[in-house]
Amino acid sequence: MAVHKINIEDFEEEDYYLIAIHTSLEDYRLAYFLNRELGISLSKNKFDIGTQVKKVKTSFTRFTFDDEQKLVLWDLVENKKVVETNEIEANIDLFSNTKSSFSTTTYLLPEYKKVDYIVKIGNAENEIDLDQVISQISKIEAIKLVYSIAKDNIKSKNNLIF
Repeated sequence: MAVHKINIEDFEEEDYYLIAIHTSLEDYRLAYFLNRELGISLSKNKFDIGTQVKKVKTSFTRFTFDDEQKLVLWDLVENKKVVETNEIEANIDLFSNTKSSFSTTTYLLPEYKKVDYIVKIGNAENEIDLDQVISQISKIEAIKLVYSIAKDNIKSKNNLIF
């Protein structure tokens, strides 16, 4: 009987670009400016990207555009999310209680903690000029820094499966 091996690398999607954006804009405003500058139509996706880190569940907002002519899928996803945890009661002494709440910051790509938003452009290898897209994004005044992310530097690739 023959043994067939299937390597997981055969199923990994390699045909996408990642762009990091540093900005203080809200997600909907950034989507508007990207739409205007790039000539696309990003809209809020009803399915956010859910994750759980250290017993804290959170979801990252996602804006998508499916370019049916070029067969390119655009995703704008926030990279940082501040999550408030439930209040914890602590007894200091016999007659006093204190309530405290904590906030934690979770990241879609923990390797890039300073990145505010990530643009993922799928099926774009032959259709999109990455340098031109980055140049157009950098024209937006409120964006401080924009650059491409090398896929080889990402340790948490599973977070990009959406």
